[in-house]
Amino acid sequence: MTERFVIALAQLNPVAGAVSHNMTKLFEAWKEAAGKGVGIVVASELFITGYPPEDFAHNPDLQKAARDAIEALARKTASGPALIVGSPWKADGVLHNAALLLDGGVISSIVLKHDLPNYGPFDEKRVYASGPVPDPVDLRGKRLGIMICEDMWSPGAAAHLKQAGAQVLIVINGSPFEHGKQNYRLALARGRVQETGLPLVYVNQTGGQDELVFEGSSFVMDSSGKVCAQARAWEEDLLFTSWHTGQEKLSPEGGPRTALPEGEAAVYHALVTGLRDYVVKNGFDQVLLGLSGGIDSALTAAIAADAIGPGKVRAVILPSAITPAESVEDALAVARNLGCCVDTISIDEPVQAFEHALAHAFAGCAPDVTEENIQARCRGVLLMALANKSRSMVIATGNKSEMATGYATLYGDMCGGFAPLKDVYKTMIYRLAIWRNGHKPAWSLGPSGRVIPENVLKKPPSAELRPGQTDQETLPPYDVLDGILKCLIEEELPIADILARGYDAETVQKVRKMLYQSEFKRRQAPPGTRISPRHLTRDRRYPITNRFAG
Repeated sequence: MTERFVIALAQLNPVAGAVSHNMTKLFEAWKEAAGKGVGIVVASELFITGYPPEDFAHNPDLQKAARDAIEALARKTASGPALIVGSPWKADGVLHNAALLLDGGVISSIVLKHDLPNYGPFDEKRVYASGPVPDPVDLRGKRLGIMICEDMWSPGAAAHLKQAGAQVLIVINGSPFEHGKQNYRLALARGRVQETGLPLVYVNQTGGQDELVFEGSSFVMDSSGKVCAQARAWEEDLLFTSWHTGQEKLSPEGGPRTALPEGEAAVYHALVTGLRDYVVKNGFDQVLLGLSGGIDSALTAAIAADAIGPGKVRAVILPSAITPAESVEDALAVARNLGCCVDTISIDEPVQAFEHALAHAFAGCAPDVTEENIQARCRGVLLMALANKSRSMVIATGNKSEMATGYATLYGDMCGGFAPLKDVYKTMIYRLAIWRNGHKPAWSLGPSGRVIPENVLKKPPSAELRPGQTDQETLPPYDVLDGILKCLIEEELPIADILARGYDAETVQKVRKMLYQSEFKRRQAPPGTRISPRHLTRDRRYPITNRFAG
């Protein structure tokens, strides 16, 4: 006899360390599901502590709080749907990444993560012990094959679960966003479905945690590999999916299917989410940034306005004696378009004061980059002073092209609590700005319409630290620079392979040298949202002291 069974995918946004908050959020989702006749609610990986807790998972107080919360949640959900929730969990004195099945007021089953990732942003082998290949767990006459994130990425666990009698694969995840990653996830899930003939439930979290962002995009895939239910991206969602049970099978009828942002839209949503959650979860009321009239600061201001609202974004124009009037006008236009508060503070007097103080020590020395950096550092000091006084957070406006080559001033334009564009190449910044002028995310708090003036998009980029300066006096054209940097960073290609793509040998060697020599700057840079598989500080860990010549 066929019966109807409902699985609810609880795609939520946890806060790291906020165990009580996370438990309450999940319980509210469970209550909503209970009112709709759901059989089981599935939450994401390590949800109860927030993901990823990193080495904090070893804190005994956090472990106790998580265990107490899970046990309390089991009691509170005794009557109604079962619940799968992720948490750090000690078994036989060893810490594991676990999925716990709560049913009937108790923890009825515990599944331990088997395959621990240790690449990119993941360091799980230093935090957790590996569990055995998971076996199916029983839930009210159904056999659930529960896997934790990485256990789905290779066939071993899924094949074992099928052989042991699982009727469905349920995968709980903390899978960070990368540009284009959702298609890769779907391909992996489809591979497990085709290998086992079992339908698959994939639950991911949403929101930002430090440099990582999670788009959600949870889904259900039937036994043919078709996505038959799709949760929203970049927001919390409680996705209800109906299933047929009968003849020892579980088959999804389907559920809502939401279209997902792609391309520049997905990246922009990631940047807004990353900044919003970093600001909100760390308890800041507002942010401020230096607005130069250039493309980087304009896009950063737009992201901030969309993330937390224009009224909480304070833009500061910091002109010097050599700042073109056009740049001030462009900066004012950006602030007007976004509706941000804007101040103008000249750096002439601070710069002159430093030059006077250093005149004796610099006697006989020709002006060089030192004087340029003094200007940038005066701006940094003023921004940090304003932040201290207003209890705000400075957001840095630098991009990945600059961070990679060291084309930024330490303690100057690099200062700040967060750098939204840290993992975004300059060429992508132009595409994002054009996209934002034509679109406004549905949940954005910023204005509609063209927010970045055409002149900002068209004029040559410049640090404006000396008259007539342009970036291309120091750097190759950005399309060339970004292409070489992607070869060196994302693909980590040998020089010969890069040259084979048609790049000039002298230019490649110059860029490579700049990349290696600026590692010390990146170690002191603020965190920033990760959108690529090779974030400069989260994924690429090179020694500062490094004499390899190649």
